[in-house]
Amino acid sequence: MPHNGPSTDESNESGESAYDRRRLRQWLAGEARADGVERRDLLRLLAAAGLATTATVAGTGFAAPAPAAPAAAERAEDTVAAAAAPGIVKPLPEAWFTTRGTNAETRFEALAGTGHHTPTDRFFVRNHTSTPVLDASAWTLTVWGDGLVRGRAAEFTLDDLKRLPATTRSAFVECAGNGRSLFTTQQGQSVSGTAWTLGAIGAARWRGVRLGEVLRRAGLGRDAVDVLPRGLDADYVTADGTNLGRVRRPLPLAKALDDVLLAYEMNGEPLPPDHGHPVRVLVPSWTGIASIKWVGDIEVSAQPLYSPWNTDFYRLFGAAYPEGGSAPLTRQTLKSAFELPWNASLAAAADHRLTGRSWSGAGRIARVDVSTDGGTTWRRARLHDTPRRADWVRWSADWRPAAPGAYTLLARATDTTGRTQPRTTVHNTQGYLFDAVVRHPVQAV
Repeated sequence: MPHNGPSTDESNESGESAYDRRRLRQWLAGEARADGVERRDLLRLLAAAGLATTATVAGTGFAAPAPAAPAAAERAEDTVAAAAAPGIVKPLPEAWFTTRGTNAETRFEALAGTGHHTPTDRFFVRNHTSTPVLDASAWTLTVWGDGLVRGRAAEFTLDDLKRLPATTRSAFVECAGNGRSLFTTQQGQSVSGTAWTLGAIGAARWRGVRLGEVLRRAGLGRDAVDVLPRGLDADYVTADGTNLGRVRRPLPLAKALDDVLLAYEMNGEPLPPDHGHPVRVLVPSWTGIASIKWVGDIEVSAQPLYSPWNTDFYRLFGAAYPEGGSAPLTRQTLKSAFELPWNASLAAAADHRLTGRSWSGAGRIARVDVSTDGGTTWRRARLHDTPRRADWVRWSADWRPAAPGAYTLLARATDTTGRTQPRTTVHNTQGYLFDAVVRHPVQAV
């Protein structure tokens, strides 16, 4: 049955900061494991948290990383200039997508009139390497680790998962770097990584089995604290040749047991290859990196875990943050987007229905306000969906431009936590979590 209680990441502490500090203390005491993370990176994080001491760090060791698969050379979040996205299986019509290296961004105007859920063929693609094409009949999921009773591994086929109680939910998946280019174009700030506009997001109807159900059937032990899903795509190799292994990122057990799905359907059909076939992890409200595609194994650990995807990547770095970076990114932020091309031409002295979407990782959307004069005046938009946690809402506002000329449209969302999109986003060097009101230029002609 669907889980209707409060979400752990909403009802408990905001984000993962206290949990992260506890993991750091446990690492100092030799009780945590850093899978594929270099000692210098852990020292940097410890220093940022004010926990590092040379005496205690000296004797701490690391476990060996998982066995390697064929390597692919691309640095996380780097943009590669290419006419097409290598390693993506589905067609990428130019009217629907902008290709960005190994990734494909949905053009937001391509969502106009498509309904609440993003059509699967228009859903953005974020790949660290390339899409593996896997045989569902041969696929298995291995659940293993010292967080299981007696440390005994369990194996599940796709048919095994489908025999378990199924859950269906509507939720968005969004890359942490969605909106990254706006740090530069709107705030004049330099950032690194793929220059997403606002289309590195999609919302779908997902069906699968709750991760908590699978963990319990595998024999979840009383000492378990972290869960580490790992994908079956190729090993990730950085530009300097460092093999970081397969994409993986730990979840605290409380989140894993709350609302996380092992999804095998998307919009009523089996998952397509680019979106995780045959099974992916879905972590509602959290940044997309947590929703591991093509999941092949899940480690359940009695020790806190680290991976490069919550140490070097997916933290906030910059002048506003500690030297070692922020806590690992968890929940997504608050955004709004118009379903219009950039610099769209609209007839002057004619009636128009402006449409768009707003979403938040922290709560439900409470209201959306729209300005057609660059922010001088605002009026409330009409919401066309029942606001739900971890999902977006469609909205509309009528507008009649009085005369030809350049106009700036703005949309500003407020969620049920009381947070409203700010005028600017605090800068971070990797361009994550842009949440400022976007200034959308149009021309009345």
